[in-house]
Amino acid sequence: MVNGATTHLLEPHSDESHSHETHSHELLRAPMNTPARVAAGKYVTINYTLRTNGTIRHIRSAVWGDEPLEYQHGAGRLLPALERALEGKAEGDRVVAVLPPEEAYGPRDKALQQRIPVEEFGGPDQVEAGMCFLAQSEDGRRVENVMVTEVNEENGFVIVDTNHPLAGMTLEFEVTVVAVRDAPSTAGCGTPQGPDIGHLVEGLGTKA
Repeated sequence: MVNGATTHLLEPHSDESHSHETHSHELLRAPMNTPARVAAGKYVTINYTLRTNGTIRHIRSAVWGDEPLEYQHGAGRLLPALERALEGKAEGDRVVAVLPPEEAYGPRDKALQQRIPVEEFGGPDQVEAGMCFLAQSEDGRRVENVMVTEVNEENGFVIVDTNHPLAGMTLEFEVTVVAVRDAPSTAGCGTPQGPDIGHLVEGLGTKA
């Protein structure tokens, strides 16, 4: 009787219990996929809608068949406040960012409005308020966007505004992160070539 009891106490666990324990360890060892997050140096692909005062100013959406926008985070291609709002976000995340003028294109500066003789536009019948033109800066080093805000036919002048078109406005961005990837690797010498993002839309580019 004593030997029988001792033998019973020393019996090993059943195969079923051992199998469950092994399976648990396997689950603990399984790798976890951590989604890439927006950070400096990452290439980020986004869709977005830009509104001012509730009115859509620009939209880039797959619904309309648009290609998403790709940029390198931290390279200065987006407004700093918008980059901060996207920092740490992952694929599929949706971000709503409201940027006051101070964090966007600043207040509208009246000193950037100028009177120009209407003849420079070909006469009063060739120009009207709301038209936009490209004009060379006074130093000749850059091209500026100017908007005609007034045509005074009686006195023969036009008022043009070189403020950014979105200056003085609160920008309302709705952004969806489509993808986040690492910078492309380089082969041999030289620096990697980033995506062509020179076509960034009005309201997303940096200040002139």
